Amino acid sequence: MDHISAVFGFLGGYILPYILILSLLVFIHELGHYLAGRWSGIRILAFSVGFGPELVGYTDKHGTRWKISAIPLGGYVRFFGDADAASRPDGSLADELTEEERAQTLNGAKLWKRAVTVAAGPLANFLLAIVIFAGMFAFMGKPVSDPVVADIKAGSAAEEAGIERGDVLLALDGRMIETFDDVVRYITMRPEIPVEVTVRRDGQEIDFALTPKRAVTSDRFGNEMEVGQIGIITDQQAGNFRIVELSPLQAVWEGVRQTGHIITGTFDYIGNMIAGRMNADQLGGPVRVVQASGQMATLGVIALLNLAAVLSVSLGLLNLFPVPVLDGGHLVLYAIEAVRGKPMGQGAQEIAFRIGMAMILSLMVFATWNDISRLIG
Repeated sequence: MDHISAVFGFLGGYILPYILILSLLVFIHELGHYLAGRWSGIRILAFSVGFGPELVGYTDKHGTRWKISAIPLGGYVRFFGDADAASRPDGSLADELTEEERAQTLNGAKLWKRAVTVAAGPLANFLLAIVIFAGMFAFMGKPVSDPVVADIKAGSAAEEAGIERGDVLLALDGRMIETFDDVVRYITMRPEIPVEVTVRRDGQEIDFALTPKRAVTSDRFGNEMEVGQIGIITDQQAGNFRIVELSPLQAVWEGVRQTGHIITGTFDYIGNMIAGRMNADQLGGPVRVVQASGQMATLGVIALLNLAAVLSVSLGLLNLFPVPVLDGGHLVLYAIEAVRGKPMGQGAQEIAFRIGMAMILSLMVFATWNDISRLIG
């Protein structure tokens, strides 16, 4: 009975939250493609959340088959004229379609309509994140603390540079600072990268040059991550911790800013990984997403919504990578077509898609291996 309870506990505590979050993100992503495609006059054959055999579905008056499929690891919109769920054009239909029918295919639509339809999926994910963040800010307010130094860790970069208790941080590399979170966000992604810090001390502005040290931090669940740290600490008294109430418009703007922070943070991490300042083993795959979903579920709905927003941005960015099969790969092909004045040949597109599929599978295997290695080791 203990084993059975453990299995049901795992399914309910980890798998179910993961499926709910992923299904929401996939639905919104594909809905973006669907709505843009319909607006562009492209005929849509299927809208699926999940891959594989259909579990349940129905066909609407436009002839689109809406369905939930057995494998909850993604989804797709299949347009008229597509060879498969990756929107590869079906070359065998080229000579069989009339001009009117060809205009209803994704490949036969005008170039700008194809670009809008493809880009709408990632944009829908960004919009979902903005809506979630804006909703949380509108109903819960924004936690704020002032960028005032309450204490400094011994031997830290801040101590070595000469920063003192009571200093107010004004700017980092010339970028104005409003809250202590701004400091944490900027420094975290810059291990071993020199930073110029501007502080106000006794009414005067002073500049310091320092280099954040590499450190390993862990959250309440024991998940570790490499970050940059300069060793400054704030507290309730110095930082004046508070919740700021926001108007609906302010909440939307903060939602946009929060989404932007995630996007820039992602590119900072990729740049650090390429430069060797951060390890690639921090890349997360499906196993880590399952784990994170279960962990956030234990903290409540708000934490789960926050994770959904972060993953929505990540999904949008991932799909914009210039890899064939992904949305970004399609956009690259469209850009090449715009420059050449004609699309790439069917054979060249087929090779590109095969390369893209191999790249995606390799990345998934690498990320999953990282997840498993982290769990067992």
